[in-house]
Amino acid sequence: MSVGIRFVGALLVVLGTYNPTGHSFYHWAGQALEAGTAGPVHAFVGVVLASGWAVLVIATVRSLGWIGLTLACAFFGTLVWWLSDAGVLPTGSANAIQWIALVCLAGVLSLGVAWGHLWRRITGRVEVDEAEDR
Repeated sequence: MSVGIRFVGALLVVLGTYNPTGHSFYHWAGQALEAGTAGPVHAFVGVVLASGWAVLVIATVRSLGWIGLTLACAFFGTLVWWLSDAGVLPTGSANAIQWIALVCLAGVLSLGVAWGHLWRRITGRVEVDEAEDR
């Protein structure tokens, strides 16, 4: 359950930043900048999204490390390859590929955020990085 909540949170940050529907911070802020109407609400939402990205990326890199991050990307990449080869995922359009990439990115980030919890449940061991606390 907690992994699912982390996935939804990562998905909100990723899709809130950009998605192919045109309803995202990227589109909203871009239109406001072009019209000259960008203001404090745009800056505030941008800071909130940047904070979300910082939490997700830092937690993912710290928990998985670069090797784990590479393996997580390889996992999702080969999963997409397998499912598209089996005809389960439609990859015939740029729009579909964008959605698949965004969901995979959220998957990698949520895996990174949840990794400590998953590791504890799988092995029964708690890992603590004391060097970060000093």
